Amino acid sequence: MGNDERLTAKQFQQAGGVEDWRVLAFGASAWFDAPSHAAGGALVRRVAELTGSADHLPDMDLRAGGVHVRIGTPGSAGLTLTDVALARAISAAARDLGLAADPSAVQTVQLAIDALDKPAVMPFWRAALGYERLDDDDLVDAMRRDPAIWFQQQDQPRPLRNRIHVDVARPHAPTREGVGAVGGRFAGVGDVTLADAEGNEADVIPVGPGDALGEGPETADWRDMFGVMAFYPLASPLRAAELATVVAGLADDAGLPLLVDLRPDGVTIDSGKDRGEEEGFGDLARRVQAAARGMALTADTTRLRFVQIGIDAVDIPVVRAFWRAVLGYEYDPRSEFGVTDIYDPRRLNLPIFFQQMDVSEEARRNQRNRIHVDLFVPDDQARGRIDAAIAAGGRIVYDDEAPEWWTLADPEGNEVDIAVSVGREELWLAARAESN
Repeated sequence: MGNDERLTAKQFQQAGGVEDWRVLAFGASAWFDAPSHAAGGALVRRVAELTGSADHLPDMDLRAGGVHVRIGTPGSAGLTLTDVALARAISAAARDLGLAADPSAVQTVQLAIDALDKPAVMPFWRAALGYERLDDDDLVDAMRRDPAIWFQQQDQPRPLRNRIHVDVARPHAPTREGVGAVGGRFAGVGDVTLADAEGNEADVIPVGPGDALGEGPETADWRDMFGVMAFYPLASPLRAAELATVVAGLADDAGLPLLVDLRPDGVTIDSGKDRGEEEGFGDLARRVQAAARGMALTADTTRLRFVQIGIDAVDIPVVRAFWRAVLGYEYDPRSEFGVTDIYDPRRLNLPIFFQQMDVSEEARRNQRNRIHVDLFVPDDQARGRIDAAIAAGGRIVYDDEAPEWWTLADPEGNEVDIAVSVGREELWLAARAESN
């Protein structure tokens, strides 16, 4: 087998020396615990040195508590023996730095939209989110920070409003004319709530220069869009790692957690939702901008985006408990003040919030949503997630495709697919051989 020959997810995970890694929706992921941003930044630098070129730089997400590394991207040909060698080298570098892997920590949250006419609704979502089309069924974030969306064929109309919708904040949100040109419409008061041709909704919040952090030029690179973010284009992995390690040191000094995401085309620095309001963040943002400009970097605010999911519920505490369990999320610490958010403890996947729904909306409550959540987990974690979801009041509504995926519903019928990549291709090949 040549180094560039494609491996199945199962073959990748069965290769020796990749025990730290798990194959999910797109590529192989690993999480390495670290005691600080700076400790994780040391691994980021080592990975940049290993890869050498932007074309081969894995996606890396530096957090206060560790580093997430993903090899492989949407639309790539798949994992190869070259990727196996890179995974082994990254794991070895982590061990050299005293960082331990936690394979149970990785997961991927995506969205699925049922549609009667997929070609009619996909242009709306591409415009609303600023995504790219991957194929006939999928839209993806070119920055690979926000969830992919895939579209599946719907069998019959479900005309009432979903109980799940999407919020997005971004520069250059579509205009009224632009929304109409892609088959959408404005569905609420003002120019925020948009709907595609079949009624699936997104709240699209435009972000402009007036949403900068403060009024002075010392924070002009930042935009306040639920979280406070900046993006610096960089083509060199070593330069990207240099910026990340500088930012890591500044965050540790300030005692504030930051999300620092490295991609082949640049580095995004993010407070996380609502954490830009914390005391001292403004000063940290000024220091980060000064450091970036000291490296002769220029911010590109047009590349920024924030995405979250909203779920309508009659009994928010009960529904929220289910989603916390199935996603492995945590409650927002401001719950006592009425904040309903749950969030990924490593801030690698999007937040979810809950909105009050009137008990009288019985027809809408009984209609199956056209939008649901897909959760890709490691193959050795699926059973535990299912059990946790059932213990939290959920139920399995479809398991004919297990162990590829299981569809679960929360106590009010909102659905999530728990999906596994490992073994899928072998099952498909076996089924094809049997049919022949």
